[in-house]
Amino acid sequence: MGSVELGGLDAVTLDAFGTLVELEDPVSRLQARFGIDAGAAQRGLDAEMAYYRDHVLEGSNSASLAGLRERCAAVFAEAAGATADAHGFQSCLVFTALPGVVDALRRLRAQGLALAVVSNWDVSLHEHLRRLALRFDAVVTSAEAGIRKPDPRIFALALERLRIPPERALHIGDDEIDEQAAEAAGLGFAYAPLMELLT
Repeated sequence: MGSVELGGLDAVTLDAFGTLVELEDPVSRLQARFGIDAGAAQRGLDAEMAYYRDHVLEGSNSASLAGLRERCAAVFAEAAGATADAHGFQSCLVFTALPGVVDALRRLRAQGLALAVVSNWDVSLHEHLRRLALRFDAVVTSAEAGIRKPDPRIFALALERLRIPPERALHIGDDEIDEQAAEAAGLGFAYAPLMELLT
């Protein structure tokens, strides 16, 4: 089936951001919502994203996620010269499925493969996947696991839920952190984009 060999596999695990979903450019939404120019919106967004990456493990349930979002909004506001508004900031972040992902997942399922997401994300990933109608047999976020890639133990959690050994699984991701973590966990690895692997 194209450039990735699926024979002998029982499962495919996938990264989320950059592999399954992308963030629609939020700059124009942030400008309109907060009454700031594009430069300020981008500065705020860059600061917020850096803060989020460092603190993602703090969003492990609904209560802690609310607190994390408040802090992220405050970081954005300070860097952008805007008023902090967690709900307003979140409303500007719209995630969509990457081109070809829905069809690629259907084709993987047609091969009889179990599918799981392993992602450095907070607990809200479940909600995003449901909204996009992306269905998986297991979803493991770093916030819920308390560990993040490149720690290979996060893959052990996903494979335990699937009841599949690592040597019978392939991870698909979009960066070296995914590759390093998957290989350390004993999985095969392939780089996204998904559709290019199945043609």
